[in-house]
Amino acid sequence: MLCAAMAIATPTDFASPPPKTASKTDIVETVDKLRATFESGVTRPAEWRVTQLRQLYRMIEDEESKILSALKSDLGKCAAEGFIGETNMVMGEVKVLLSNVRRWMRPRTVSAPLTVQPAKAKIHPEPLGVALIISPWNYPFQLAIAPLAGAISAGNCAAVKPSEVAPATSAVIAELCRKYLDQSAVAIIEGGVPETTALLEQRFDHIFYTGNGTVGRIVMQAAAKHLTPVVLELGGKSPCIIDRDVNLEVAARRIAWGKFFNAGQTCVAPDYLLVHEAVKKPFLDKLAEVIREFYGDDPQKSPDYPRIGNARHHKRLCALLDSGKVFVGGQTDVNDRYIAPTVLTDVSPDSAAMQDEIFGPILPVLTISSLDEAVRFVNDRDKPLALYVFSNDADRAQTVIDGTSSGGGCVNDCVMHLAPHELPFGGVGPSGMGAYHGKASFECFTHMKGVLHKPFYLDAPLRYPPYTDDKMKWVKRLS
Repeated sequence: MLCAAMAIATPTDFASPPPKTASKTDIVETVDKLRATFESGVTRPAEWRVTQLRQLYRMIEDEESKILSALKSDLGKCAAEGFIGETNMVMGEVKVLLSNVRRWMRPRTVSAPLTVQPAKAKIHPEPLGVALIISPWNYPFQLAIAPLAGAISAGNCAAVKPSEVAPATSAVIAELCRKYLDQSAVAIIEGGVPETTALLEQRFDHIFYTGNGTVGRIVMQAAAKHLTPVVLELGGKSPCIIDRDVNLEVAARRIAWGKFFNAGQTCVAPDYLLVHEAVKKPFLDKLAEVIREFYGDDPQKSPDYPRIGNARHHKRLCALLDSGKVFVGGQTDVNDRYIAPTVLTDVSPDSAAMQDEIFGPILPVLTISSLDEAVRFVNDRDKPLALYVFSNDADRAQTVIDGTSSGGGCVNDCVMHLAPHELPFGGVGPSGMGAYHGKASFECFTHMKGVLHKPFYLDAPLRYPPYTDDKMKWVKRLS
């Protein structure tokens, strides 16, 4: 309904002014200012954290229409997709942080062994310092602001680098954060590769990067110079396995939604299907039916279907259409940055579409004869960011989950494991490192400092030299 109220994207909708840029001197001064703010201690108290999180929530509440308009300008996103995948996701995250941050930041007591008694052992959560957040263009608001909320909840200062590929959203983020948040503690750095390079030359206490593995390696190399901890939210080829015993209608609807939401430009979108040979034909027929139901006979005219992020990305995706036989879709329009929701059959594992993450509305279909075959296929490749398995048999589905490694995933659904804030989200191996969402967001930007508190009374002589045989007998007995 929300999408229907907005006009269909045209090429002119994508025209946005280039982002404002910062010189290297500006960047150095900005980082120095953030560090001075952090060292002043102003960000540590619970009241500052809560106030900034409330301002963040208010920012989205007050300015949602402006944010959604920017998302439509950059990606052709309708209001519903902008709400579901961007603003609502961040507001949910902020609400969880607001409800728990005072409790999470308190020191907590843990057990201390007899050998150190009398004593109290405590974990003191403390902010890391000044964080750098580098966000991508596919969810340009959510993937900039959700990590920022985590950094704020943990009491850090932060420099945020929005994607220059989504210039309208980048400009809105810069404008609104200056308006609503503490400018001495939160800085938005607009620009492109030169600005990102200059930022990575600075010393930060934490770097949070979302994007592709190639740039992820560059970020990690830059962080290594200062021994800066990193979280890398990358991607990969997330498999979707369809067992021989499934509800075809529900499976087709959930897979089509998960794949073609945001025109497939989602890091956890199903990247390819492994379909059991017994249900391949009826499943594909149902999938084609569902795509028509969602987007009509001509998805280019659908108000609910977004566009590809940029011309270079569009060209790369078009080259993948020859990787198999087009079963559904295949239509493209370079001037509109449009690629139809496309399903490919007769796809070889060696084809271009099966080499790297597709990150677009192209869904290759491969055939399997058993779940064991699917597990072997997945395990022969890099560990994916997500894995999905559809089966009416819970034990068979669990066998797939237990037999593979992935950042996360779903049984009988796609993408929706991002919704529960209690589930940490992150990759494993080539699909990333570290996790966030909910409490994991707070912990991501927090150092858990272990401290032993001891009184002056009862200073046991056993630990001090000279180490006699009698002393060592007691030490061993008490250990």
